[in-house]
Amino acid sequence: MSIIFMRSKLLISAFFCLSSLLISCRAFASAEPLVIGIDADLSAVAVEGGLAITRGVELAVDEINAAGGILGRKIKIVAKDHRGNPSRGVFNIQQFAEMPNLLAVVSGVHTPVVLAEIDILHSENILMLVPWAAGTPIVDNGYEPNNVFRVSVRDAEAAIVLIDHAKQKGLSKVALVLERTGWGRSNLESLNQAASENGVTITSVHWINWQQKDFSEDIAAIKASDAEGIILVTNVPEGAVVVDEMAKQNVASLPVISHWGIASGQFFSALANPMGDYDISVLQTFHFSHQKNSKAKKLLDAYYDKFGLVDIHAIDGVTGLAHAYDLIHLIAAAADKADSIETDKLRHALESLENIEGAVKNYDVPFTANRHDALWSKDYFMTKYNEKGQLVTVGQK
Repeated sequence: MSIIFMRSKLLISAFFCLSSLLISCRAFASAEPLVIGIDADLSAVAVEGGLAITRGVELAVDEINAAGGILGRKIKIVAKDHRGNPSRGVFNIQQFAEMPNLLAVVSGVHTPVVLAEIDILHSENILMLVPWAAGTPIVDNGYEPNNVFRVSVRDAEAAIVLIDHAKQKGLSKVALVLERTGWGRSNLESLNQAASENGVTITSVHWINWQQKDFSEDIAAIKASDAEGIILVTNVPEGAVVVDEMAKQNVASLPVISHWGIASGQFFSALANPMGDYDISVLQTFHFSHQKNSKAKKLLDAYYDKFGLVDIHAIDGVTGLAHAYDLIHLIAAAADKADSIETDKLRHALESLENIEGAVKNYDVPFTANRHDALWSKDYFMTKYNEKGQLVTVGQK
């Protein structure tokens, strides 16, 4: 009897030890940090934009972790460089898909890269948060449910603001200069429609390739036409080629109304001539001198604490900074609402959030099941370059 009793006691003890071990393992797994992935241009044509997005994510994560994390779990950031290359972007998403505890991936800067990633995002059921890529098809991607959520410019809305600004400047005839990518094509359709609806004539359309160095024939054609200004849709390197050629052909004073691509880097330092020689205005959604809300002030104070004091006009890619910051807070709010980090539950929660305070604005209803863009034309405004090459809101110096 004593032997049987001892064996039973040992079995019971082993059972409780195993149970305790399993409970401990579960507790350890639940304590592991959640991962926010960043898939950004960190070394190619929009490094400053990629850095701004990364810093926005970092500042939001610092705040969330200091407050206890998401559902009691801290967040860690894993950043990968897509180098402006769509194939590299797809490779990065494949790597993120293999990571345990992945919450979402934050994209970075280029529409062609994000468009290439759409299929794998949905096949792997990964949420993507877009703080800087404006192509309309990124969000209007045909997937249902849709895993892409954006706090950024939307080309279809940007066209309305760009054309309206042309009219405010007294321009009735404009030439288009577009980069030869999915982003450029997205803008061609939107700008044609906005111009047609607002009585502005598009005199000609000119395409520029990434890394193209000569744009002389196109500027000569624009100069010979009756175009009163140029609407520009490029990133920094190609934008600099365009406006430098304008200076060479003595048409630097021709107004240039730019989409926000040239704000992704040190545009002024890429120019051969002083910024004061040009008349360049740029679409934006955020500027510390424009947004005066408490969340924007908190973001600026956190920026100073982490990265040092700097003139607010000298913070590169400031829109990407604020968009990324807001997106991380939005997904944290969604996790709290869903009481879960499962992708499907997070998606549903993001689509039903209400009254979330952000740096860019107060998001009454940031997203719905049918609308995954949080910003619209009423949220955009125009800026210009001052003589120091810094973006200031129109009316400032």
